[in-house]
Amino acid sequence: MPEAPPTAAGQSLGELFAVLLKDTTTLVRQEMSLAKAELGAKAAQIGRNVGLLAAGGAVAYAGLLAVLAAIISLLASAGMSWWAAALMVGVVVAAVGGILVSMGLNALKHEDLAPRQTLETLREDTQWIKDRAA
Repeated sequence: MPEAPPTAAGQSLGELFAVLLKDTTTLVRQEMSLAKAELGAKAAQIGRNVGLLAAGGAVAYAGLLAVLAAIISLLASAGMSWWAAALMVGVVVAAVGGILVSMGLNALKHEDLAPRQTLETLREDTQWIKDRAA
């Protein structure tokens, strides 16, 4: 079978398609590496926010134990009934814990999980492949 006539660059059509396939394969591999790195960075950021959420819960619990005991004793010694003092202190400490948990959840809601840089380079790569194929 005769070989295809050479193109202006001196390469046959088959050679040009082989180069295009090799370049496209390399490009796809690089894009996959970029996507993996970008998603890893996003996961680390989410991990920090989950840590904030857990720390808020721990602080609220520690505050519940310490403040509850001290303030209940103080209020009871000031003439308030024990059950009313316990109820009042519990509500305040639970509110502080709720605020901390809310802050952590709010930070998680605002995280953008889409790999924006990868999506943009994929658009550019699509255009590059179209230009090379033309």
